Amino acid sequence: MSLETVVVLAAGEGTRMKSSIPKVLHSISGRTLLGHVLHAVDGLNAKNLRIVVGAGRELVEEHVSLIAPKATTVFQEHRGGTGHATQLALADIKVTGTVLVLAGDTPMLSSQSLAALLDVHHKGGFTASVMTAEHPDPTGYGRIIRGDDDSLLRIVEERDADELQRDILEVNSGVYAFDAVKLAGAIGKLKNDNSQGELYLTDVIEILRNEGGKIAAVLIDDFIEILGVNDRVQLAESAALLRDRINEDLMRAGVTIVDPLSTWVDATATVASDVVLMPGTAISGTTTVAAGAVIGPRTTLVDCTVGTGARVIESRCTEAIIGEGASVGPYTFLRPGTKLLPHSKVGAYVEMKNATLGEGSKVPHLSYVGDAVIGEGSNIGAATIFVNYDGVEKHYTVVGDHVRIGSDSMLVAPVTIGDGAYTAAGSVITEDVPPGAIGVGRAKQRNVIGWVLRKRAGSKSAEAAMRHSNDEQKG
Repeated sequence: MSLETVVVLAAGEGTRMKSSIPKVLHSISGRTLLGHVLHAVDGLNAKNLRIVVGAGRELVEEHVSLIAPKATTVFQEHRGGTGHATQLALADIKVTGTVLVLAGDTPMLSSQSLAALLDVHHKGGFTASVMTAEHPDPTGYGRIIRGDDDSLLRIVEERDADELQRDILEVNSGVYAFDAVKLAGAIGKLKNDNSQGELYLTDVIEILRNEGGKIAAVLIDDFIEILGVNDRVQLAESAALLRDRINEDLMRAGVTIVDPLSTWVDATATVASDVVLMPGTAISGTTTVAAGAVIGPRTTLVDCTVGTGARVIESRCTEAIIGEGASVGPYTFLRPGTKLLPHSKVGAYVEMKNATLGEGSKVPHLSYVGDAVIGEGSNIGAATIFVNYDGVEKHYTVVGDHVRIGSDSMLVAPVTIGDGAYTAAGSVITEDVPPGAIGVGRAKQRNVIGWVLRKRAGSKSAEAAMRHSNDEQKG
């Protein structure tokens, strides 16, 4: 029997999140809660993926269209329980094979555990199979009641459990595999005669068993996989757990993480072996880091590409390409569109945007480089500003190969500095500098003698100047 349909229950209001954002759209480790669940089911190759939405319908549907465009969303207008949500999901299709039902707020759930559940379900020919886990603190969870043959007798919600049942550590995960035909028959028999006035999917288990169905409880090894997120505290706890899982996987794959507790790597990022991640590092989005790179300390990379052997120290980089052997930082800000070619260097207190730095070129410190192309082997002196904005439009600056830009230069775009050219320190360059020339754009210095004594009489500066003058006269 094959997996035909996956139903993801994502209609919860999430009132305890106290947020204008639907609960399932809150993010940890580079994906939304719903995104993590859909990633886990992606490898199961189900023919139908149906997602039940409710609160914040438009936002959730928009998100689903981006991350799971083949999925069908089903709107649960009124809160009617998990059983009602499942009814809606299956109402307009002819269900066959196996149906997998799970919640949209369990970001720790793995594809491996889902596959294991389905494997037991299919091989055992079960009518229904429930994923379970032993939780050290089962408070709030439905307890698993097993029969003498170890099969699942029923699921008892905590409010209905007696004292002995509350001592049971094995709990319901909210993940179910069903024979589709049997589920379709049983789900129509659900009743809402409970304190919540809702239809509960857990009641289907008892219905199926009473009808002679064969029910399995499949115990997984790690209870953290079943943890749902209902408030900001649980969101942070799940984020930390997922961080630890990701970091452990990376370290076992050959990545050195000096301080795992202060290192955050998104599930969507890729980090090669022999990379060193220093304390305080955050690698986010679609960032890829090649072998031998050193990142950190105190560095954030968002949607970046980092080449082999590059070094990024105490910097923030967004949508930047950092080439092989390039050096960045400390205290550097690389904005979108920045491209550093191999073995280039961007040093302390430098900001770059929409600019390419050629192979072996350097912007050592205290500079802004925006909307520019810099050739190979060039050096941009300290405190250089690429003046790219005239108040209305942005303009480009082109700096050739093996150029030397003097300290405290201002390159007023649009302007081109030719190959091998220089600019004198302190220059304002408004015209092209030909190859091999030096551009000098500064006025001749003149000293106005006695200005301070005339214009700033009585000041400390005037007093100091007067003392110097008197000392010279005495001498």
